[in-house]
Amino acid sequence: MQHLLSRTQYVRWRTAVFAIFFISGLSVATWASRVPDIKTALEIDKAQVGMLLLGAGIASIVGISSGPAVMARIGVRRGMLASIATFASGIALIGIGANVFGAFPVVLLGLALFGLGNGSVDVMMNVEATAIEQYAKKTILPLFHAFFSFGTVIGAGLGALAAQLRIDVFAHTLATAALIAAIGIVGIANVPARAALPDPVHDVDDRPRRSERMHVALAAWREPRTYAIGVVMLGMSFAEGGANDWLALGVAEDHGGGTAVGAAALATFSVAMTAVRISGGPLVDRFGRVVVLRILALTAASGILLFILAPSLPLVFLGAALWGVGASLGFPLGMSAAADDPAKAAARVSAAATIGYISFLGGPPVLGFISEHIGLLDTLFILVGLAVLSGLFSGAARPLRDDEKTPAATG
Repeated sequence: MQHLLSRTQYVRWRTAVFAIFFISGLSVATWASRVPDIKTALEIDKAQVGMLLLGAGIASIVGISSGPAVMARIGVRRGMLASIATFASGIALIGIGANVFGAFPVVLLGLALFGLGNGSVDVMMNVEATAIEQYAKKTILPLFHAFFSFGTVIGAGLGALAAQLRIDVFAHTLATAALIAAIGIVGIANVPARAALPDPVHDVDDRPRRSERMHVALAAWREPRTYAIGVVMLGMSFAEGGANDWLALGVAEDHGGGTAVGAAALATFSVAMTAVRISGGPLVDRFGRVVVLRILALTAASGILLFILAPSLPLVFLGAALWGVGASLGFPLGMSAAADDPAKAAARVSAAATIGYISFLGGPPVLGFISEHIGLLDTLFILVGLAVLSGLFSGAARPLRDDEKTPAATG
């Protein structure tokens, strides 16, 4: 049974996981903000940049898929530490490959390490955050995702500043990697070990427990509720990932706004999403997950429809804002629902996170391929349908009754 924590220990735990979400977002934006400079340093074309992105995406999916096995093997704390070390090393190697060696394969290797570590830690930090939410007995998971957003905003800002000051990619990524590693080490030191998550607590032969944890992790994939929650998260992950990759281009080209206006529309989406993630917890506690998810699914579908059909740029911006509001809580509330049974939370959260993140990473390229045939705005109607589907499946996020949970161990 998980031991009770003092108020100080709880606050340190929560703050540490906030920090881990933050550095994950920081790492993503650090790489993304220097893509033009990396392209110039390597003297490569857009197709080769696409190969770099594909390498990072494949590695991320591998990291996401292997995260549950890593947790079952070495626990959440050690797993997060290893994952953070991996993606921090990858960030540094990207800069080394770009400016020291000027070598495409080195940058690709750096991106593979970055994607592998970040994908793995994405699953683990969500497992840790849902454990905190269960301990606090109130909805705070959206706030953790807001810290990821803070990381992306600050990372993008620092990247833009570094580019403006002509700081090369190597110096920028090396400094960022050192900062990420330092925050990660301090953060993990403040995460308590808890066998239930699972984390090895005693110096004993843990092989029987590891085998049991692996069995539980695999069992989560045989439960219909996992897939129903996955549909909720799939729709919202497609909506969020699709906006991140295609919203600005849709404004710039299809709505004729130009690149600066496209960037401003994407910022509008991001601000709206972050604002709801900061403030959404109390609304969920008051009205319930299912009601909030259904309202937000309707909001997302309406916002995307308005974005597609809007005859003027002000309405496009309104559509982008509604899109951001609607897509804001589907992923974190899906995580909360998966964690309703503390005894099986780690396995179910891992499975749900895997579905959500693969949709987030894999969805936008699929949309890009389809848009080559029918046009970008018409392709976005797919997101409308997925948002509606997410709303229809929102009942799966209903909190479990006590008799539906695994009985607590005694003795």
